[in-house]
Amino acid sequence: MDFMTAVRTCFSKYVDFSGRARRSEYWYFTLFNIILSVVASFIDAALSSQVVGLLVTLALFLPGLAVSVRRLHDTDRSGWWILIGLIPIVGWIVLIVWYCTDSKPDNRFGPNPKNAGYGAAYDGSYPPPPPPPYGSGQYGS
Repeated sequence: MDFMTAVRTCFSKYVDFSGRARRSEYWYFTLFNIILSVVASFIDAALSSQVVGLLVTLALFLPGLAVSVRRLHDTDRSGWWILIGLIPIVGWIVLIVWYCTDSKPDNRFGPNPKNAGYGAAYDGSYPPPPPPPYGSGQYGS
């Protein structure tokens, strides 16, 4: 998943706490949050206010929370584990480690998002099967 697709996905699933999110989706949206927060802080410094930063924080809170919960679902953990982040330092480290772990196979939160696009015949082996050669499709010659 690329940067723009991840951001679009997170905003389209603004408050969707069900399902799963790949590592790339989570970390690209986190990067987007950081970039937007830095830009907002520069604008606030130039305007001598905190209005822009507050608006950015409010706009990004729910989608950030939702993608964090979906990322925990991808590692086969309940979204309630996000509350471990309330424990200073240790909780944050545990969450970061969980956010960095690889996707688990199909679990109670849904199918593995890494298998998306490979069809039902894909058995989950890595690397995925290569696409058919160019020109060998329905209209190719």
